[in-house]
Amino acid sequence: MTLLAVPNVSEGRDRTAVTAIGAAFASQGVRLLDTHSDADHHRTVFTLAGPPGALGDALLQGASAALDHIELDRRAASEIGQHPHVGTIDVVPLVYVDRVVRGAACAEALVVADRIGEQLGVPVFLYGALANGRSRAELRRGGPVRLAERIRSGELRPDFGPYRPHPGAGATLVAARAPLVAFNLQLAAPASLDDARRIAGLLREGGGEGLPGLRAIGVELSGGIAQVSMNVERPLELPLAEVVEAVRRHIEVTSAELVGLAPRAAFDGFPLDVPLPGFDPERHLIENALGC
Repeated sequence: MTLLAVPNVSEGRDRTAVTAIGAAFASQGVRLLDTHSDADHHRTVFTLAGPPGALGDALLQGASAALDHIELDRRAASEIGQHPHVGTIDVVPLVYVDRVVRGAACAEALVVADRIGEQLGVPVFLYGALANGRSRAELRRGGPVRLAERIRSGELRPDFGPYRPHPGAGATLVAARAPLVAFNLQLAAPASLDDARRIAGLLREGGGEGLPGLRAIGVELSGGIAQVSMNVERPLELPLAEVVEAVRRHIEVTSAELVGLAPRAAFDGFPLDVPLPGFDPERHLIENALGC
């Protein structure tokens, strides 16, 4: 039985740190399928594959290495990065490709959450189906400082670990879920940050033109490039081609970016005129990477 895990850590600029953390994740016989670092978002997304038990052990080793190499409380405001986060080991989703192993993913997620809380002393919050649908956005709102205030006031109580934020590491969010697609679109000049935010607000689920299961924010990359950064949470229902078309109704797109891996079906009908730098179907389509 193989599960995926997609731990996100709040470091995308220090290559030495990212390499050390990746090496720690790639232990216990677990395969490191992909590492995606982004300096603007100041985030690295690792994609791991392995059996239950071994995968949990590898996640603990990688999380411990992240604590050794990243200290959020020492960062100046200019070093925070574009991506919302609440901790050093920001999110740790356990992913089931087949619903037959959904129960195993849920069980492994709960074990990992407990071990991060007890062994590393980091408060852990569950999200998604393990927390009655509570979203990452609810917990990330206001960042690590606001989350720490909510913990101290008693508004929020961690599901695992200490009832206080970890000094330097904040908190960690854990879930069990089906595959989603982390997907970014770069907008053509002279698009601005305001344009990206406006389009993200319109297209995210619940917006004026809301797409089902789409989470979206607008950010500005280095060089003044506006980007719509998205999670497509139900990619079998909402192919990436539809997301591109929805954005293009408002503004031209210069390129796309896949973060991590995606199901093959997510790319059905993807427009050939949208560059996708670095995309390798053998590495970045889940079925190919797992040999399915």
